[in-house]
Amino acid sequence: MDDLAFFNTINNDRSSSENQESLLAPRSNKPLWKVPLATTADVDAAVAASQEAFRSWRQTPLEERQSQVRGLARLLEENKALLSGIISQETGKSTLMSDMEVDGSIDFLKFNAAQSLDDEIAFEDESLKIVTTYHPLGVVAAICPWNFPLVLAIAKVAASLVTGNCMIIKPSPFTPYSTLKFVELASAILPPGVLQALNGGGDVGAMLTQHPGVQKLSFTGSAATGKRIMASAAGSLKRITLELGGNDGCIVCDDVDVERVAREVAMGCFFHAGQMCVATKRVYVHRSVYPEFMTHFLRTVDGLKTDAPVEEPSVFGPISNKMQFEIVKALIEDCEKNGYEVLTGGTNGVGNGLWVSPTVVNNPPDDSRIVKEEQFGPIIPIMIWDTENEVVRRVNDTDCGLGGSIWGKDQERIQRMARSLETSTVWLNTSPRPVPMGHMAGWKESGIGGEWGRQGLLAYCQVQTLQISKSQV
Repeated sequence: MDDLAFFNTINNDRSSSENQESLLAPRSNKPLWKVPLATTADVDAAVAASQEAFRSWRQTPLEERQSQVRGLARLLEENKALLSGIISQETGKSTLMSDMEVDGSIDFLKFNAAQSLDDEIAFEDESLKIVTTYHPLGVVAAICPWNFPLVLAIAKVAASLVTGNCMIIKPSPFTPYSTLKFVELASAILPPGVLQALNGGGDVGAMLTQHPGVQKLSFTGSAATGKRIMASAAGSLKRITLELGGNDGCIVCDDVDVERVAREVAMGCFFHAGQMCVATKRVYVHRSVYPEFMTHFLRTVDGLKTDAPVEEPSVFGPISNKMQFEIVKALIEDCEKNGYEVLTGGTNGVGNGLWVSPTVVNNPPDDSRIVKEEQFGPIIPIMIWDTENEVVRRVNDTDCGLGGSIWGKDQERIQRMARSLETSTVWLNTSPRPVPMGHMAGWKESGIGGEWGRQGLLAYCQVQTLQISKSQV
């Protein structure tokens, strides 16, 4: 793979730049491929190409758009090894994890290719019929994160293209490679201007956010950046979708199979070394099962091999970039400075890359940084709870509301608790497993609007109402 080249894609043409950079592989800190940085002229050219393509793409029959999206799924299947290898290099994921990301991308394409937004009769009586219709918005800019660079981009692509929009993707500057390569490959299938990709930093994101030729912006990333995007987009009243951070709580009740649940919860905490928006980031265990839970949880954590080779099947890996590595390192140091009991891990890194040992903090106070902040890394606080009202209050005591999970045999009880949580998605008796069919949104500072599922298509549509009088004219 050393001979790979990467380009921006504008109007189905490869586009390079005099200004290029090479990023570092998280597993080794060695340089990866050179990648071009987009310019203001590139942004303007891409928006103009999207605007031109939208005129015909929106008129393309739905069946044809669905067929094109299914074609993208086949494209991924044919290039799975290539894209999986790129993902492993840029994120540090194992081959197992990178294969899973490509498979998840295929699932999003196939799910959305099967969707349509037919007219709906909202109301009808003897004198009036109200019909709801759905129309594409136009040019959509997608600003994507670094933790799952391909699947989170393609989830936006699939919904946007099926509904008749054109899309410009800006991948994370930490992980641009797989997205750029996918869009380059997709240019062999899609009409010019329908799907484009521009690599760059915050300057490119700001240009897309402020550009008057962009009708919608979809962003996945941190709450701090989301707030800046929302303020910037206000100047042109763009439609926005913000899927932001989470500090997801997990509640373990006293009636569970403790060994099995401890193992499952550990996987929910340390999947991709905790670098997932809906990863479990706080665990609350009922006092009566806490000691037994901790025994099995720590046994599972001890079995997570740090610095495993990329070919070894593992859901654990390094921190994907230096910025996040320093954030996790600071949280570990804060726990140690404040005397919180660190049961395992606690080292700042091992190996040549950005590795952090899985770290478990025993019952820190609710106002500690490790409880209040989203760590987005392999460090997890585990706390004791006694009453249902108490634990629900503590889980809700956060500015975030993206996801959460509850484990218990009493279905009435755990569903009652789930409905009391101020969070968009609650997983019951399963670790967080986002799927294309399930709508994802955020409460509080975890986002504005939502994506995925059938509801997610509406985020890419303008709703039009036809009020049809039945009287004769």
